Amino acid sequence: MNLEMAEIFPMYEDLNFTELNNTHWEICPPAIDRGTLLQAMCTLYVFIFIVGLAANALVVWVNVRAEHHRHETHLYILNLAVADLCVVATLPVWVSSLAQAGHWPFGQAACKLTHLIFSVNLFASIFFLACMSMDRYLSVTRFGDAPCRRKRLVRRLVCAGAWLLALVASMPDTYFLRAVKIPHADATHCCPMYPEESQQEWMASIQLSFVVLGFAVPFPVIAVSYALLASALSSSAASPTSSSAGDHERSLSRKVIFTYIVVFLLCWAPYHVVLLMDALVLLGTLPLTCAMENALYVGMNLTQCLSLLHCCVNPVVYSFIHRHYRYDLMKAFIFKYSTRTGIARLMDNSNGVETEYSAVENPSQL
Repeated sequence: MNLEMAEIFPMYEDLNFTELNNTHWEICPPAIDRGTLLQAMCTLYVFIFIVGLAANALVVWVNVRAEHHRHETHLYILNLAVADLCVVATLPVWVSSLAQAGHWPFGQAACKLTHLIFSVNLFASIFFLACMSMDRYLSVTRFGDAPCRRKRLVRRLVCAGAWLLALVASMPDTYFLRAVKIPHADATHCCPMYPEESQQEWMASIQLSFVVLGFAVPFPVIAVSYALLASALSSSAASPTSSSAGDHERSLSRKVIFTYIVVFLLCWAPYHVVLLMDALVLLGTLPLTCAMENALYVGMNLTQCLSLLHCCVNPVVYSFIHRHYRYDLMKAFIFKYSTRTGIARLMDNSNGVETEYSAVENPSQL
């Protein structure tokens, strides 16, 4: 979560300060009412918390309850839901702080721990999306006939590696976090305190690492993997043995693949573009004007809120859009006690005819 100068020093909350020519300071009036902006963000964060908590908890519950899994990416989807669930679980703490104009009443340990949980799971969520895309493509083109036990072991190792990398990526920023008492104000803020001799360089470096690890590397992996998978599906559809039912299934799969790419791009591109611009301003590559400072402040807050919408969207596009997840959900709620009626047995026997999106979820069947 980002804290600007106006939040660190409440006595100047209605003024921006832009350094010009390294010697003069220009007082910049805020372009919008920042109090109204923070209230709107609190409302959006509450919405994301409620929807994301319910949706991801449901995905975790369905995956844990499922007696057997009819798709190869179950492990990634389960870890993705756990990561998104942990991200939204920290939002009430941030909302509480925002509602108090940035005041942090929870102490330094909670400052570090809350940020670490938020950051680790945010990175992990992105990494699992990238791993899932590569897994699906490789399952079609390279390892479709590999033993299931071996593929399961590899996926577990990949998930463990993703969590470890997310932890490593989150450590630098967490290390510098402090609960800082604000002079001339009865308030404390949870914010990073970088070495005084190179504050801007440290901040810019960490922001650039977020851009690289959070978007510049994962998005090309996701886009290329799914583009190659869509190409493989098209080649399979062009074969002489392809049936009309199979062609329809592959067409649906290509639409789902396109949805994966677009959703990731819409959720994460705006935030990382603003983050990159902020880093370039800190490094002196872009000039810091009043218009730029106001744009960065508003853009950083709005795009960060937009990026967290992925916690609400992921359960839909990666789970509930697929028929087998809807079946598992229906079975868990409706047919829990229906074994005597034979309805559950009938539903189980229908698994063999469920083919919607199987080219994506069970690529080895192509």
